[in-house]
Amino acid sequence: MANTKAIGDETEARILAELVARDYSVSIPFGDNDPHDLVVDADELLRVQCKTAWENKPETIRFNTHSQTTRDGEYHEHTYEDRIDAFAVRYPATGALYWIPIDEATTQKMELRFDATLDHPSINWATDYTFDRRLP
Repeated sequence: MANTKAIGDETEARILAELVARDYSVSIPFGDNDPHDLVVDADELLRVQCKTAWENKPETIRFNTHSQTTRDGEYHEHTYEDRIDAFAVRYPATGALYWIPIDEATTQKMELRFDATLDHPSINWATDYTFDRRLP
């Protein structure tokens, strides 16, 4: 099984490839110190954080909407609010990609649902965020 860095690198590469295939100009920030992984030119420059989703429970996937680092032996968490414009999320089990604007993302973790027995305003439907079209 690949380590989390390798999984993240694959997610970033697949998102980058998909954006380029859709005729977007994409830049990669130099180094690992920026809160965003990509800068996408979509008539305006969008700072994008790439994330890998995992199955949380049946019909639901989840991804982190915060970063986790260890510095000088201490654990730190940071949200991306005011630091990025969108999350680009990949679910490796299906290869599906999702685009979530930062102002629609929850804090800490976000779930996307494929199906549910009820329709509730707090449900984030995966189909609403599927990246199968032009960016907003």
